[in-house]
Amino acid sequence: MRLSNRNKASVYSFVNTLIIMFLIGGVGAYLLEEYRFNILGWESSLLIIIPVFLVVFSYLNGRQIFEYDSDGEALHFRNRDIIPFLHKPLSDEFPKYKLLNFEVIDIFFVKRLYITISSKNSGSTMLKYEVSYLSRKEINDLKFSLNKVVKANKQKKS
Repeated sequence: MRLSNRNKASVYSFVNTLIIMFLIGGVGAYLLEEYRFNILGWESSLLIIIPVFLVVFSYLNGRQIFEYDSDGEALHFRNRDIIPFLHKPLSDEFPKYKLLNFEVIDIFFVKRLYITISSKNSGSTMLKYEVSYLSRKEINDLKFSLNKVVKANKQKKS
């Protein structure tokens, strides 16, 4: 099964550009308010606080593009950001038989996929991917596909 939200990259890029423009506009409006008009009073600080909050929220949501491929004998995960210098891109590929279990954590707007794979050195390794930008259907499809692999692995062991 292949899963990718790469086709939504232009939407994410547009939203990020809009947030940055909102931040620049807010800073400009704040400077004009403080040094020229002086109409709002303490509310003028909201012109900076709200755009900064949106930038922080966007950053904490993580990498926007998630790609998953389970065709063949290997699982391939890629997680990258629209803006290349914000987060380091993640790319992992390993055989299906190494997958031990997985878990999707959903806290408010932040969703993470934790995958545990078997490793020669430490016994098991945990990999973390950000799946906040996947739809509910895409997350359910991902869970279904990973469940099939985990079930197959458990049947082979017993």
